[in-house]
Parts: sequence; structure tokens; C-alpha cells
Amino acid sequence: MVIGAQMFVDEAKINVQAGNGGAGCKSFRREAHVPKGGPDGGDGGRGGNVILEADQAISTLMDFHYKRHFKAQRGTHGMGSGMDGANGSDMVLHVPVGTVVRDSETGDLIADLSHHGQKVVVARGGRGGRGNREFVTPTRRAPAFAELGEPVGDRWIDLELKLLADAALVGFPSVGKSSLIARMSAARPKIGDYAFTTLVPNLGVVASGGRSFVVADVPGLIEGASEGAGLGHAFLRHIERTALILHVVDLTGSYEARDPVADIGIIDAELAAHAAELADRPQIMVGNKLDVPGAEEVSARVAAWCEENDRPYFAVSAATGEGLESMVRAVAERVHQLREASAASEPRYEGVFIYEPPTERTITIERVTADEYIVHGGAVERMVIMTDMGNEEGVAYLQRRLAKAGVEAALITAGARNGDTVTIGPASFEFETVGRGEEEGEDEDG
Repeated sequence: MVIGAQMFVDEAKINVQAGNGGAGCKSFRREAHVPKGGPDGGDGGRGGNVILEADQAISTLMDFHYKRHFKAQRGTHGMGSGMDGANGSDMVLHVPVGTVVRDSETGDLIADLSHHGQKVVVARGGRGGRGNREFVTPTRRAPAFAELGEPVGDRWIDLELKLLADAALVGFPSVGKSSLIARMSAARPKIGDYAFTTLVPNLGVVASGGRSFVVADVPGLIEGASEGAGLGHAFLRHIERTALILHVVDLTGSYEARDPVADIGIIDAELAAHAAELADRPQIMVGNKLDVPGAEEVSARVAAWCEENDRPYFAVSAATGEGLESMVRAVAERVHQLREASAASEPRYEGVFIYEPPTERTITIERVTADEYIVHGGAVERMVIMTDMGNEEGVAYLQRRLAKAGVEAALITAGARNGDTVTIGPASFEFETVGRGEEEGEDEDG
């Protein structure tokens, strides 16, 4: 993409870490003339999130080429007198519209940011710990424990930019795509008579008859591109979002003395091999270099093939401008039709999507030995991490919460018996069944 002197970067791998949650406070009200002050420890603040936001003013992932680590602000601790800690500030990272976000470790799709303003939380801030005032019940008037703030780990995510253009110029190298986009729009790509002149995608805005559309000049494809030959996968993905393909052939067959008609089938096969849906993407054929002697005869052969295969065809010359006006007008009309057809089904994006790994609420039991078990599950591991293991009252409360969350039942089903060793997150316990007692009505997740 031509963006002044900027470098086009369409892939990046970054490390993101949300802010840790602040710890809750254990405090009791101590004032003169207040004989029964009671607990008044405030809650810790929530850690800041790391958010990706699609921004149409940005056209490259270049910023993430130089800086790769991003961390949001932590929440502050709660204090006495019922004073809650402040929440950490979110870190918002702006990415180009068309950015696909994946988890680097699992490859899972996190988000496809295809609309301006669309947001996704890629790292959720740690929960603030609850102060001791939150644990008061009719039978527990003076709880002497509070929760710790939730610490959060970092994660690596992959960013991949897929250009958002209405139409894409595709074809073998040196068929004249860069010359065409230069003629059609105000884009000024590098142009030359040798293969792979275009090493980055170029975008241009084309106006015709009161309508406009964005066209992308995608670097030349060669046979085997879908398997990585030539520029291969590096640029094929930029065609995936385009509504219309402008398939350009060289009417002189000058590049490696190729047959333009045969080349049509080769490029079609490469597009379909990369993404099956591209085989059904609307196409307009463009025969370029009509001004060269002998091109009209070749153009007649291409036109016959297109008529037989029900594909619109325009013969043009990027050098002289011949045939360009009618071709651009037809493309503008077709793009307009495709836009209207897709507008009704286009989703609306409001608010912020928060990504959570699929295993967040799942509890699984791993039996290590005959009397050792490991409990996995984001929610229950968080309960343990946020417990002050040096506070007996807090540990007893945790044990009842785990039982209510179904951990005890799952361990019994897996064969655990009293006295076995159970590890959850960073802590290990001696398994002992408990009743729910007074905690029956309490929220296990806070």
C-alpha cells in the first residue's frame, strides 16, 4: 500500500498483559462513641484491559513492528473506611480496519475487526479483591479476611491485516496492474517492465459517475502461489475481502511468452486453492496492452473465452487510456450492486467484545498418581489465587466456595478420597469433604 514513505507491514506478533487487580482491605471501623464499628475494608480496583480498536485512519501494522510488548495499568488496593481502590486505566491499541486477531499459542480466532470502531478486549484486567465488609453474613458479623487482587498473565497474539477493498486487480506479474491502478486512480505505484515490480499492495480510490470504489493492486501471482511460490501467501489473503475481482491478462503474452487464455485458468485455480469461496467471487476480465501490435487478435480469443464462460470482458490500454472509461464505469456499477446486496446482512457492532478462552468455566480433573490430583479451570484457579493462604478463615471460606462450585463432587467422581493431595493453581491441599453450611447463599464468583 502506498502511504507516503511509510513501510507496509501486514503481519505482527505482540505480547499483551492486562493490569493486575488490587487487593481488598481487611479493616474494622475504630471511632470514638462507636462501640460496634464492624468491618469496613474497601474493595481493590480492577486492572485495566488491553483493547484493540479498528481505526480507518490507520493503514498498516507498522507501529507493532517496532514495539511488541503492551501492558495495562494495575488496580490500586482498597483501604479502610470503605474506600475502594481505583480501577486501572485501559490500554487501547489502534489497528487498521481489516485486522484479524488470533491467539498465537492455539491459533484460535479472537476477532475479525472489519469495521471502523469495532473493539475487542484481548487481555482482561484482573478482578479487584473484595474487602472484608463484603463477607458479612447474619452468622459471620466480623470477617477477618479479604481477597487478594487477581494477578493476570501475559499472552502473545498474532495480528494479520487483510486489505478492505471493493475490487482487486489480480494476474500474473507484469500484466500491467500497477499501470492500470495509476490510470484509474490517484495512486502512484512503482511501475517497471520486470516481474514482481509491486512488492506491496497498492490501494487507489476510483470515481465514476458520482460513485466511487476502492481498488487494490495485489502483487503478481504465479503458478503455485497458493502453496507459497513467488509472493504466494504473503498477498493472496488480501483478495479474500474484496467483493469483485478484476482479472487482468497481458494481451501480448510478453511475460515468459505465456498464453493469456491459458493463464486465466491458472490464476483461477490458484485463487480457488487458496480459499474455496474465491472460486465463486464475481469477476470482470480485463485484457491490457491493447495498444501493442498483434494484441487485438489475442483479445478476440480472450473475448471468445469470456463469452463462453459468461464473464464480462473489457479490452483496455493502461498506456493510452483506451477502453478504460467504459471498464471503470462497469466496475463502479457492479461494486454498487454488490454493496447493496451485502448491506442488509452486514452485522452492527456496538460495545466491546471480550474474548475469553473456552476453558474459563470448565472444570477438569487430572489424576497424576493414585493419591494426587490437579484441578484445571480458569474460574476455580482464580478463587485460589485470590485467597490469602496464610489466613485460616479465608482458607476455610475458599474450601466452601470450591465445594459449591462443584470441585469437590468432581474430585469424588474422579476417585479422590480424604487425605489425597489436590493442586489448584499455585496451591496444594489435603482433600477433605465439607458441607456447604452457612455459605449456601453466597456467590461463588463474587
